[in-house]
Amino acid sequence: MWDEQYDTQEYIYGKQPNDFLASHYDAVPKGKVLLLAEGEGRNAVFMAKMGYSVTAVDLSNVGLKKAQQLAKENHVSIETICADLALFDLGENQWDGIVSIYCHLPSPLRQDLYQRIERAIKPGGVFLLEAYRPEQLAYKTGGPSDASMMISTHTLLNELPHFIFSHLAAVERVINEGRNHHGLGAVVQAIGSLK
Repeated sequence: MWDEQYDTQEYIYGKQPNDFLASHYDAVPKGKVLLLAEGEGRNAVFMAKMGYSVTAVDLSNVGLKKAQQLAKENHVSIETICADLALFDLGENQWDGIVSIYCHLPSPLRQDLYQRIERAIKPGGVFLLEAYRPEQLAYKTGGPSDASMMISTHTLLNELPHFIFSHLAAVERVINEGRNHHGLGAVVQAIGSLK
């Protein structure tokens, strides 16, 4: 499905980084950063421009080829890995930061991934996330059609018990990210580090 979505000249989520990431990227220590479900690479390229060593993982090889093209246009280098997050090895104590921007997964997979994130982040590392909340279903301005794939502050507190959140908020905001995220949205935003 994602190969088909990304198979266009257009960058369907735009070429600019996510607003929340652009405003808070400096909460992530400089070093190695992993971006989950990174698609066409807008956030990975931004982080590379900010001086991070960036790895972007996504299920779609088509999206990642566009990510590499966007990196080339911006004169930066990113590593891309085409992998299913159900199988992808995040490693242990490997990342200074992990970024999850609109990475919506079935609940069992998300819970498993979050356990692996806790092991993969280095001491002092940061997890930064923005995702749609179930309330987003009323807006129909982006995101999955299944509320169980969306995230709340309660979800994050329950499923990432070893994190302390310096920022954790449920907000409504206008999102203008290409044609697939456009309009008022109900999101959760989080910045957390291990206890």
